[in-house]
Amino acid sequence: LCALSKGLLPPGRGLTQGPQDPRKRGYFHIQEVRDKLREIVGASTNWRDHVRAMEERKLLHSFLAKSQEGLPPRRMKDSYIEVLLPLGSEPELREKYLTVQNTVRFGRILEDLDSLGVLICYMHTKNHATKMSPLSIVTALVDKIDMCKKSLSPEKDIKFSGHVSWVGRTSMEVKMQMFQLHGDEFCPVLDATFVMVARDSDNKGPAFVNELIPETPEEEELFRQGEINKGRRIALSSASLLKVAPSAQERTTIHEMFLSTLDPKTISFQSRVLPPGAVWMESTKLKSLEVCHPQERNIFNRIFGGFLMRKAYELAWATACSFGGSRPFVVAVDDIMFQKPVDVGSLLFLSSQVCFTHNNYIQVRVHSEVASLQSKEHTTTNVFHFTFMSEKDVPLVFPKTYGESMLYLDGQRHFNSMSALATLKEDHPVGP
Repeated sequence: LCALSKGLLPPGRGLTQGPQDPRKRGYFHIQEVRDKLREIVGASTNWRDHVRAMEERKLLHSFLAKSQEGLPPRRMKDSYIEVLLPLGSEPELREKYLTVQNTVRFGRILEDLDSLGVLICYMHTKNHATKMSPLSIVTALVDKIDMCKKSLSPEKDIKFSGHVSWVGRTSMEVKMQMFQLHGDEFCPVLDATFVMVARDSDNKGPAFVNELIPETPEEEELFRQGEINKGRRIALSSASLLKVAPSAQERTTIHEMFLSTLDPKTISFQSRVLPPGAVWMESTKLKSLEVCHPQERNIFNRIFGGFLMRKAYELAWATACSFGGSRPFVVAVDDIMFQKPVDVGSLLFLSSQVCFTHNNYIQVRVHSEVASLQSKEHTTTNVFHFTFMSEKDVPLVFPKTYGESMLYLDGQRHFNSMSALATLKEDHPVGP
C-alpha cells in the first residue's frame, strides 16, 4: 500500500486527505513545471541556442558551496509542492494522456514524476543569491513506484505532491504521491521514491546540497526510512548476480527447472522439452529503436529521463500484453538506475523480455543501450524493471541458458521485493 494510506507523511502541509477544490488551491499547473525548471537553470527553449545557454551556466560556478556546512539547512516543508494535472477540466490536455482504451497513459505519468522530482530538489536547494541555480540536478535512480489503486480515469483531475525526505552530501531522496479527484476528495493512486544527485554548473562533477532538518516525529521517521533505503540499495548492489553467485535456494530452483525440461525419452542433458503450459524465455522478447531528437531533450540538453522511462514502459507493456494475451496493468516499477546520460542524436535501442511469472503476474525487464551515429559501439544506459498484473493466469517462463537463468532469478528477486502483491481496486486499468 502507498505510504500515504499508512499515514507516514507529516500532516498540515496539504498532505492530509479530504474535500479539496483544485480551483481554490495554489497548485502549479503541470505545464508550469517544465517552464519553471527552464527558468531555474536558464535553459534555452530553442535548440540553436543551447550551446550559448550552457556556456552561460559555467559562470555560476562561483556560487557553488565549498562544503555542505556552508549551506543553510532546510526543512521538508521548504521543498513541498503540489501540481495539478487537470484532465477533467482541460479536454485538450487530456488528449496527450489518453489511450485508445480510454485510460491514462502511465508513460506520461512517469515523465511528469521525473520533472516534478527535479523541481522539488531545486526548491530544497534554492539559492537566494542568484536567480539561476548553480546546481545541475539529475535523476540517479527510480527506487520504487507502487500503485495503490487500479483507478486512473482520463476524465478526472490528478494531483501530484512531494518533498525531499532524505539528504546525503550530494544526493537527495524525494517522496512523491499522486491522487485522483473522486467527487470532492483526492484519493491516493501511487507512491513514488526517486533519488536525485546534484552536480556542478556544467554537469561535470558532484556538488553539495543543503542539509535536511526533520521537525516532527513523522519527519524523523521519513528521514530514518531514507537511511534504511540507502543501506538496502548498498546491500542489494553487493548481492547482485553480476557480482556474486546465486544463493543455495536459488541454485536449487534453477536446477529443478532444468531437470523438468529434460526429455524423458533420452538420457541427455542436451535434449530439452517444455513442460505443459510453459514457454521458453527467449521467445518473449520485443525490441524497438528510437532516434533521439532535440524535442526530447531535458534542461541540460541531454535526452529527458522521463522520455526514456516512457519508451521503456510502453515496450514493457506491449511485451506483457503480447505474452499474457490480455491487457495488463502496472503494479510496480523499481530499481531504475540511470547509468549514463543519452546524448541528443543518439540511437536508442530498447530490448524487453519477460523474465519471471507467477500466477497472473508478469515481471518484465527492459535493457536500454545507445550508439552514436558515428560509432557502432553500444553502451548500456539503463535497466528497467516493471511488474504487471494480467487479467488471467499466464504461462511459466523457463530459461535455457545460464545467462537466462540469472535473468530469471533477478526477476524473481524484483518480484519478491514488491511492497504489496496487489489487491488493487479495479476501476480504470492503467494504460500503456
